[in-house]
Amino acid sequence: MPSEITVPQLGESIVEATVGRWLKQPGDQVAQGEALVELETDKVNLEVQAQEAGVLTEVRKAEGDTVGIGEVLGLLGESGAGAAPSAQPAAAAAPVGQPKAAEPPAAPATPAPTPGTAEETGGPTSPEVRRLAQDLQVDLARVAGSGPRGRVTREDVLAANAASHGAAKAPVAAAPAAPASSAGALLTEGQGRREERQRMSRRRQTIARRLVEAQHQAAMLTTFNEVDLSAVMALRRERKDAFKERHGVSLGLMSFFTKATLSALHAFPRLNAEIQGDEIVLKRYYDIGIAVSTDEGLVVPVVRDADRLNFAGIEQAIAALAEKARGGTLTLEDLSGGSFTITNGGVFGSLMSTPILNAPQVGILGMHGIVERPIAVNGEVVIRPMMYIALSYDHRVVDGSESVRFLRHIKECLEDPTKLLLEG
Repeated sequence: MPSEITVPQLGESIVEATVGRWLKQPGDQVAQGEALVELETDKVNLEVQAQEAGVLTEVRKAEGDTVGIGEVLGLLGESGAGAAPSAQPAAAAAPVGQPKAAEPPAAPATPAPTPGTAEETGGPTSPEVRRLAQDLQVDLARVAGSGPRGRVTREDVLAANAASHGAAKAPVAAAPAAPASSAGALLTEGQGRREERQRMSRRRQTIARRLVEAQHQAAMLTTFNEVDLSAVMALRRERKDAFKERHGVSLGLMSFFTKATLSALHAFPRLNAEIQGDEIVLKRYYDIGIAVSTDEGLVVPVVRDADRLNFAGIEQAIAALAEKARGGTLTLEDLSGGSFTITNGGVFGSLMSTPILNAPQVGILGMHGIVERPIAVNGEVVIRPMMYIALSYDHRVVDGSESVRFLRHIKECLEDPTKLLLEG
């Protein structure tokens, strides 16, 4: 008797998901524990695995469908008892076993392997890379991976796509146009005017919704200051080699900014709060979200109890979370909660910006690029490494004077790093 493939529990506060991509097709043999289908949720993407070995006999939910916890995605039959492998796509509307119209006899077709499997590429590929390849119609079996163990990276897929488009510049004859509804389809209008439609991932939809909600529901303002990072840069140069040899991680800017932020949050606790109904909840723990950019969009993994960590602990925690974010392996626990957020647009060259609150938090610190520029010091003009910093805050909870003093506190800690050691 076939067993049902159902949507598993997705995590706290997540009740539905979007079917991202089927990794197996009806008729495919499946081993126990093998991934069958990808699901996209608001926070993370996950793969539904086979609970037992068998044959995928039926797909009930197509890619792009919204599904809830416990819904049946498909059926898994016993080996040798399921539907015969078929070269037809899984989206065929006829139920399994229903007779089809007579077709001309053809040689038996062998099902094409699922793109992006470890067997084809020499190493596992992430769901994000497989989805990009599908959108660009790149065959991962023909892409040489440049990552560890032959892993195909995002850059490999983009390079393969560029090469194929360059080779296909020949005759633009009357090839049948792809349906406008298919993800990644190029639409030609007039002379050389092309458009590409891509379905928004559930995460991107959630990001869009939450950013708009943050601007509509909070009284958001931003205040700015600038920091002379001479002392921090000098301390890093002096200590970086010994620090890395001892702790196995580089001494970066994020640990200094996190420590300075923690000091400021202790001094101004209303920045470490949220609104619940008609109450302000002041949080006596310090879970700091660190914004990380990925192919799927911005995610904010959380460093738990950051106030209990030293510089090395903070750097190690941030490095581990960033690696998981870019590898698509973050868990719901990594992303849940958070009492204050730090985002660094400077890594992309941003000089100044107004970060948007990560609701329900009431404060977010924005870092920016370091630029050597002339400033006045004791009546003399000197060249110093300067950075603009920004604090966006919810004016319903935080007064303007608090926000200005909060940012100035961070500035003072960074311009005299000994404060971080004395207060930490």
